[in-house]
Amino acid sequence: MKTFHQLFEPDTSTYTYILVDTTTDAAAIIDPVRTMLERDLQVIRDHGLRLELILDTHVHADHITGAGGLRKETGAPIAVGRECGADCADFQLDGDEDLTFGNEVIHTIPTPGHTPGSMSFRWRDRVFTGDALLIGGTGRTDFQGGDPGQLWDSLTQGILCLDDETLLFPGHDYNGRTVTTVGEERATNPRLADNTRDGFIELMNGLDLNPPRYIDESVPANRECGEPA
Repeated sequence: MKTFHQLFEPDTSTYTYILVDTTTDAAAIIDPVRTMLERDLQVIRDHGLRLELILDTHVHADHITGAGGLRKETGAPIAVGRECGADCADFQLDGDEDLTFGNEVIHTIPTPGHTPGSMSFRWRDRVFTGDALLIGGTGRTDFQGGDPGQLWDSLTQGILCLDDETLLFPGHDYNGRTVTTVGEERATNPRLADNTRDGFIELMNGLDLNPPRYIDESVPANRECGEPA
């Protein structure tokens, strides 16, 4: 049985991850997308899994989470960062916590800056960075309380200080890439390599980006775990 599934939603280039404890058939899911609810449930059914944990790295602005739908279908609890403002979640995370599913442990790493409540999740030899750190990029900081200085601190002190071989799986990629490493991002990420905190802040404040297409509907919905109040 596979211990890890990386799934892709093409409209918003969002990655969803299903982690599996093969000794107990327990599973956890990270960043589900509401429009892909049936796909995710089918993966769970096809592999005879029992979903025990639903994680969102943050309140997304580009898609509506499938967390609420999965909780309704499976009974699994939802966990998000406390500062996300998603009171609908069963667990409010403050960071540096251990979450369990089956016999497996996921460690939470607070990585605010893209949004105040952003969390990354470390499991085995890999970290799921959400929108905080992308392959060759970072999350933007120009809405939802983003803070480039805080993001720099999160990445340099929480992610890039890990071993070079640590695998990094982002919340999105727009060029077909699936995974990177701490060493690769430290050496080659154009926003981070050979940069300073002040330089990063200046760079991020100078970006002139269009707002996400679905921000007006996604943010309010995601504060309700993807379901109407």
